[in-house]
Order: sequence, then C-alpha cells, then structure tokens
Amino acid sequence: MSTDFFFSLTPDRVLNAVEAGGYRPTGHCTPLTCLENRVYDIRLEDDSHVVAKFYRPGRWSREAILEEHRFLFDLRDAEIPVCAPTPFADGQTLHSVKGIHYAVWPRTGGRSPDEFDDEQVAVLGRLLARIHNTGAASDAPHRRRLSAESGALEPLAFLEQGGFLPPECRRRYRAAVAEIAALYGRSSEGVPLHRIHGDCHVGNLLRGDEGWFFLDFDDFVIGPAVQDVWMLLPGRDAYAARQREQLIEAYRQFRDFDAGWLRLVELLRAFRFVFYAAWIAKRWEDPAFPAAFPHFGTQDYWERETQDLEQQLERVLRGADARDGEPAESAEPELSNEDFFWDL
Repeated sequence: MSTDFFFSLTPDRVLNAVEAGGYRPTGHCTPLTCLENRVYDIRLEDDSHVVAKFYRPGRWSREAILEEHRFLFDLRDAEIPVCAPTPFADGQTLHSVKGIHYAVWPRTGGRSPDEFDDEQVAVLGRLLARIHNTGAASDAPHRRRLSAESGALEPLAFLEQGGFLPPECRRRYRAAVAEIAALYGRSSEGVPLHRIHGDCHVGNLLRGDEGWFFLDFDDFVIGPAVQDVWMLLPGRDAYAARQREQLIEAYRQFRDFDAGWLRLVELLRAFRFVFYAAWIAKRWEDPAFPAAFPHFGTQDYWERETQDLEQQLERVLRGADARDGEPAESAEPELSNEDFFWDL
C-alpha cells in the first residue's frame, strides 16, 4: 500500500527517488520537521541543497497538487517572493514512486519573525494584496473551497462517523458546530472567493537577505481574502487590531478590501478548532500522530474542545450584537502560536 511506503520512507528510498528525477545527491539526507508530509533536505554533488517533499497519499489528487505548483509559478512570474518547485530532468514538477507524489524545491534561507513592526506589517499587506490579485486571476477547480460545509460540517461528520466524539460531549459539540456553520453561511454571502494561501501564519513566512518569502502553499484554498489576513495577525488585543488596520490600509494600495469582511474572522477561527481536531483524527494511523498528540481523544481533551468551541460561538454572537449597536466585548490577551494549530 502507498500509505505503508509513506510511513516507512528511508533515506535510501528518498535519495533513489530524487536521483531518478535527474538530480545527483551525495547521500546526505536530513529529515525536516513536518507532520503532514515527509520533507527532506538533500545535499547535491555540486554542494547545493534541495528540499524533497513527499505528499501524504490520499490527501490531494495529482491535479490538485499541480494546481498548487501552477499558483506558485503564477506568483513567481508576478515577481512575488515565493518558493516554487524545481522541475525534474523531464521538465515535470511532480513525480511518483509507489503511489506517492513528490516534488523538489530550492532550499531557502531566513527565519520566521517573532513579531512584526509597523513597517513590516505594511510591506506584508502589500505583498498579500499582490498574492490575492494573482490568485483572483485564475481558478483552481481541484482545490478545496472554504465554506461552512468544508470548514465545519464535513470535519464534524468525520469525527462523528469515526466515533471520536464521546457521548458526554457529542450533542453540545454538534450544536456549536452547526450554529457556527449556519452563521458563516449567512455572513459570507456575497464575499468573493479566489485562490489564497489558506494557511498564512508566521511559521509559513521567512525573512532572509532578500526580504520576505511566503512558504508552503500546500493548503491553499479557494477562499475569502480575510482568511489570510487574520491568520497572519491572529491576536485579539488592541495592538493586534491596530496592526491589522495597518495591514489592510497597505493592502488597499494594490487591492480593495471591504471592512465588512472582518465579520468572518471569529467564525473562521472557530472553523480552525473543528478542522484541526478532524485533521488529527484523520491521521491517527500515522505513528507520528499519537506520539505528537498523546492527549488527543481523552475525555478531558474533548471537554476542553467543546468548551472552547462554545466560548468561541458566544464571542461570535457578542460581536454580532456589537455590530447591531451594543457595546463590544473588552479586548482579550493576544493569542500566542500555542493557541493556534500550525502544521508542524
């Protein structure tokens, strides 16, 4: 089975696949931290390095992966700093071995920022607008469309059908997800969708000698622009809100942004709760996941997840009340990376 081969990838198998694509590796193969896919730093005979990425089987079709590559080439052609795949000797960017799709990428240097100053926020706002301009120029019919169905109801169905939700939490969890999905369905009416990064957190952003690089478009979706905006600046406190305003002001130098789209932020954050739990559940057969998430599936885990979701729903409803003329909720402490679900 392709899954067995994926779980048992060894340096020899990785090097053989890279060599079959026309590269000349030295034998140095270093695994990089990544739970979703398998990623390796490969040293070549000319002393350069490439990164080999083996896609998790069954997640994306060949067509969907090639749409990721096309999006990256579109961005590169628009002189937007992204890391695009490097073609194999036959000119293709995607090969397969034992049913596993893989690609090779240039290794990029730099570091993820701990925080942004105002000037950096403005630069990123303009870059994000340019990414969205390019994203809106073409469709990607094989990629996921971010909606109430894909963001909340489908993950909920997987958790329920797989028996992951304990009886003590099932009704409450289902009710919260259903209401969040219904609210998103109403609130997102008329909001334009196009190709976006989809997972635009600071861990997928590097700053090097030549400036910023956006990385890892593996999760790119057809979705609203505000998804990338809130994930880049996820905090809820006054400082984060001010920086978000600065980012949007800079964004508008290249692309329109309707302030009304911000009503989706807390609903999209709620989607992240449900989607992440289902992501872990779907990967539970992968030996890396029980080791990485030993708390997953316990009674305490689901009780906490249910409470968090219910509280997030309350926050959404209070925000709606504030927009209708009632006082807004007081600012909360800014969330750290540990409060979100970066794909490691």
